[in-house]
Formats: sequence, structure tokens, C-alpha cells
Amino acid sequence: MRIVLENVHKVFNQGRPNAHEAIRGVSLSIEPNRVTCLKGASGSGKSTLLSMIGCLSRPTAGRIHLGERLLSGLPERFLTDIRRHTFGFIFQQFNLISGLSVLENIMLPAYPLAPDHRQLTATASALLDRFGLAHKARNPVQWLSGGEAQRVAICRALINDPRILIADEPTANLDTRLSRDFMEQIRRLRESGRTVLITSHDPVVFDSPVVERVIELCDGQVVGG
Repeated sequence: MRIVLENVHKVFNQGRPNAHEAIRGVSLSIEPNRVTCLKGASGSGKSTLLSMIGCLSRPTAGRIHLGERLLSGLPERFLTDIRRHTFGFIFQQFNLISGLSVLENIMLPAYPLAPDHRQLTATASALLDRFGLAHKARNPVQWLSGGEAQRVAICRALINDPRILIADEPTANLDTRLSRDFMEQIRRLRESGRTVLITSHDPVVFDSPVVERVIELCDGQVVGG
């Protein structure tokens, strides 16, 4: 599904003295089944833009379309449903829950959809096997290395078989070797037919041959791409 943004704005603390316009009139068309990187310095607005595309926040003004569907005017309950079924998220800090096992962390986003527990366990186990982590399934996540934690975060993002994968600064806490390993995983996901959106100011990411389009942001506006 193509993602289209039309003159999108995002203002925090609107109407207050400390109001801040994080996104200023962004219009974009993001093609499906491609890897797109939003590039920019800290504070450029790339994470804010990604959160609106992923239905985690709403634009103050403008329109966001997912395929033929207008997202920006939908009630929250519909956005929640779209978010769960369409998007998978990889966060900068991974956001794995300490105290739960690797397998439990991966299964967590699927619980609201009330699937069959045995089937869910089988799906999560298959993902772990695919990413070389089957032997870690019962381990607490706090025992994982940085690279292992990231692969678990990818598995968790894929548990609901999303069509669009969103990754916000996914290599910020990784060294160069692990960052390159991550981009190899992204290449495989792209080949499986998924759309991937990444925010990054890491040249290992935006200069990677895996990335098919780089969109540069500065002060909330698109300045390149």
C-alpha cells in the first residue's frame, strides 16, 4: 500500500506560549515494497513524522492516506486496529520487557488480537528459529547481547505479520558490525515483500545499498529525496 502525506503539520503544545511546530507542511508519497530512510539530525522531525505514519500520533493539520484509506480523520479505535494489523515497530531502545522471557516478549503484541495460544507460540518459535535465536526462547531478555536483543525486537515486530515495518533509529545503540547485520535483516524483510520505513542519522543505514530512497528532513521540512 502506498503511503501519501498531504501538507502535514504537527504542533506540540498548540495555543500555548511553548508551542513548537515539529512538522511543517510535509507532502510525500512513499511507494510500497521498498526500503525508505528518513534522514536528519536530532530534532529534524523524522521520528515525529514516523509516529504519525504509524498511527501512534495524529497530525495537527493535513492528510495521511494508507492506500485508499484516509487515516488522519479516523477515530482512535480504528487507528488502533490498523496499527495492530498493518504495522510492526522497532524502537530505538528496543523496549523489551525485563522479567519476561524472549518468547513472551515476542508474543506480547499479538495478545490483544486473541489468537489461539498454541498457534501463537508456534509462530513466535518459528520467528526465533528464522533469526537464529531458538535456543534463547526461554531466557530472560535481560540476558541477551545487544545484537540478540535487536533480533528479538525484529521478531516481535513481525509477530502479527505486518505489511509495513517501522524502525526508529534502530542502530543508535549498536556498533558498526551489528548495524550492518541489521541492514542485512532489513534486506531479507524487503525481499519478503514488506515496506520498510527507517529513521536514522547513521551513515551505515542511509548509505546502505539496501535503502532504495533517502528523504532528508531539516527543521520539520523535507529538504531532499
